Amino acid sequence: MSRNGQARNFPQERVDRPLAGFAQDYVAGHDTGWHSHARAQLLYAVSGAMRVETEAALWIVPATRALWVPAGAQHRVCMPGAVQMRALFLREDAAAAGPAHAAALPVSALLRELVLATCAEPVAWDPAGRGPHLVALILAELRAAPRLPLSVPAPRDARLLRLADALRADPADARTLEEWAPLCAASPRNLARLFRRETGLSFAAWRQALRLAEAAAMLADGMPPARVAARVGYASAPAFGAAYRAAFGVTPRGRERFNRA
Repeated sequence: MSRNGQARNFPQERVDRPLAGFAQDYVAGHDTGWHSHARAQLLYAVSGAMRVETEAALWIVPATRALWVPAGAQHRVCMPGAVQMRALFLREDAAAAGPAHAAALPVSALLRELVLATCAEPVAWDPAGRGPHLVALILAELRAAPRLPLSVPAPRDARLLRLADALRADPADARTLEEWAPLCAASPRNLARLFRRETGLSFAAWRQALRLAEAAAMLADGMPPARVAARVGYASAPAFGAAYRAAFGVTPRGRERFNRA
């Protein structure tokens, strides 16, 4: 993966306001490429799901979640399906309300409406209008929001990258480390050791995290849960539902209903 992305500059990054909204709809397959911003961002999709890569992890961001991206952090946003993005750019003083590192945050009903209201305002909103009130509530929501451990750690070793890229292309691939070893030009024991060292997870735990992340994107795009279960390698819909609920706190059908709401 290239890390040569250039810094991008939007009016939202130059305006003299604590934060400003950004609204853009994207077609399926859009890829921003690697880049960074001078200001921190809160990335949120009203509909659809975003696949966001940072130097440390892969994140799947459906409509119930937002992703905090610190200022200057290299990242890449891909749209598996159509996405209605509504994002915030935060000046350094306002960004202090968010995490120091990239993090997934739950989007409460209040935060969702605050983001939408801010995006409806001009970039240089009127300081005598409702802008300061929106800012105060958004920053309070960011300070109170729990950080969700929903990322898939990104390996760096070239041998692991071959395996990781293949599994991203086909999450249902059930090959064992013994079967992956010839492709990766490493012994199964060495691959297991590398996974632990680079991701902090066993190979099995990493693959499950990837499968569930990919499943979240498929559900957000409207795919039925039973079909999603098969696409990401679960033998049965109940097994998939249990794993999904343990990871995300809702059932796949609960997420499906939320996305249609």
